[in-house]
Amino acid sequence: MTETTPSEPPESTPPPSGLAVIERALETLPLAPGVYRMLDAKGDALYVGKARSLKRRVAAYTQLPRLPERLRRMVFETRAMEVVTTGSEAEALLLEANLIKKLRPRFNIVLRDDKSYPWLVMTEDHPWPQIAKHRGERRKGASYWGPFASAWAVNQTLTALQKVFLLRTCRDTVFDSRTRPCLLHQIKRCSAPCVERISREDYAALVRQAKDFLGGGIPSLQRKLATEMEEAAERLEFERAASLRDRIRGLTHIQGSDRINLDGVNDADVVALHQMAGQSCVQVFFFRGGRNNGNRPFFLSHAKAEQTPEEVLGAFLAQLYDDLPPPPLVLVSHEPRDCALLAEALTLKAGRKVEIHRPQRGEKRGAVEHAATNAREAIERRMAEGAAQADLLAGVARIFDLPAPPERVEVYDNSHIMGTNAYGVMIAAGPSGFLKSAYRKYAIRGAPGVTPAAAPRGGDDFAMMREVFERRFGRALKEDPGRESEAWPDLVLIDGGAGQLSAARAILAELGVDDLPLVAMSKGPDRDAGREWFHQSGRDPIQLPPRDAVLYYLQRLRDEAHRFAIATHRTGRSKSLVRSELDDVPGVGAALKRKLLNHFGSARGVRNAALTDLENAPGIGPTVARRIHGHFHPGAGPGRVAEG
Repeated sequence: MTETTPSEPPESTPPPSGLAVIERALETLPLAPGVYRMLDAKGDALYVGKARSLKRRVAAYTQLPRLPERLRRMVFETRAMEVVTTGSEAEALLLEANLIKKLRPRFNIVLRDDKSYPWLVMTEDHPWPQIAKHRGERRKGASYWGPFASAWAVNQTLTALQKVFLLRTCRDTVFDSRTRPCLLHQIKRCSAPCVERISREDYAALVRQAKDFLGGGIPSLQRKLATEMEEAAERLEFERAASLRDRIRGLTHIQGSDRINLDGVNDADVVALHQMAGQSCVQVFFFRGGRNNGNRPFFLSHAKAEQTPEEVLGAFLAQLYDDLPPPPLVLVSHEPRDCALLAEALTLKAGRKVEIHRPQRGEKRGAVEHAATNAREAIERRMAEGAAQADLLAGVARIFDLPAPPERVEVYDNSHIMGTNAYGVMIAAGPSGFLKSAYRKYAIRGAPGVTPAAAPRGGDDFAMMREVFERRFGRALKEDPGRESEAWPDLVLIDGGAGQLSAARAILAELGVDDLPLVAMSKGPDRDAGREWFHQSGRDPIQLPPRDAVLYYLQRLRDEAHRFAIATHRTGRSKSLVRSELDDVPGVGAALKRKLLNHFGSARGVRNAALTDLENAPGIGPTVARRIHGHFHPGAGPGRVAEG
């Protein structure tokens, strides 16, 4: 594919209107398929679209009377266009979905979901394979099954696999250091291969059975286990027969536990959309190997009334499978717009045929209706929670005398031990609940040249707050001096009393943002929850009634900030505890450090190694070896070894 950017006007001329930008771009647009991006004055994407013919599709935006109001606004705000040509319309659809997820344009239907999906992984590069939960990139030497809708769903399957197949779940380092069986063996969830309570041949047979189960071969596996149980009973091996009986019961339980009945379907996704009050929820059930791998709701961001269910579902499916391998069958509640093209694009992505089908009767129709019911209930719960959240925010505005219910509340907290590993954090909340994507953590730097692990001016909480505020609001002023974006808070909540309030007010005044509503929340007598004092400039401290709903809400905000601060501090402290002197060597990353430690045994062994030994280490090479040797022995010759 190739990318072109139409030339922009000289800086001396006034910026053209959006219509003029599009008309000028039309002069150079090809008739080929591709993807176009409408950009605003800041260079942010307003809209991403795909086309079979770029010239013809973009030309439609010049017919303003025929466009809906949403697209007319988009044309009005457009100040530049970018175009990428592709080999086919299917490739353009895949690229469009990728760009929408990455850029999140305001005028597109956007799937706002950044969470990765958990998978089951079985290692194959170890004599005793391990089965475990996995997130992130795949690696060689392992088999993967999934995706699962949630960590709960994959944990349920993992527990079932432990009971039925007795495979190990411990890490290799734990496995290699065991001298006796662990608790999992005692409760009959592991065959204890770490101490060879099972032969390699028998363990390999369990691994094959587990793979057969995950691939959908439950009935044949049950028949095989039943035959083995009968044979063991005939040979009077009653203990083995009882063990096989328990495994058969486990398989039966897995088959009958909480799943939509989709007999005859091995791998499929059931996707149903429900719209209400301008909002859309899509419920997805993942079926792999004939098993229900769980379900999850997705809430989409789009214009309230202009998109049809077919448009919304088509945009959703393209973005859903941008980072997920599509199954052979996708059952849907509405036939997506450009259904044939979408199926072609997913087939291209999967490397095999993918069918998108809207069932009209039978079990598949029942599965779709069940998913649609879940989608409706999910959006009803969300709207009910939103109404309750709106009432709470209205109460916050009333108590703190704000002009309107806050759209964004920011809460700040610090965590450290005697000034070490100091971190400041900020959490945010709004009408939709906690805004996890807006959370920020700040490793306290203190004076210039001081590392985060060092004491920040003796652990001074006021100095820590100053640094956090300077970094948070200094950057906000630099990026948005007009304070027009939604990233500015309507209320700032800090942990502390009148002293912290005065210090915070002075810091914000120095930064030039002294008009932000600021509240300090201090503990009550004997630090009792429910008797907190709230401090505001120019007002006497107040307490809320012990069972007030707004008080509970403010406590939740404070507790979430405290939880996030402690979690951040613990993570930073753990990293500092496992820090190695190899981390200070320029150009030595995690992978190279692992190779060095595996070869030399310790960081001290690397430090004391001669240059020739470093050069002969696997995966190092002469250039890196000289860099490492020079770091530890800046005055030594190439053959010398520093004394330990």
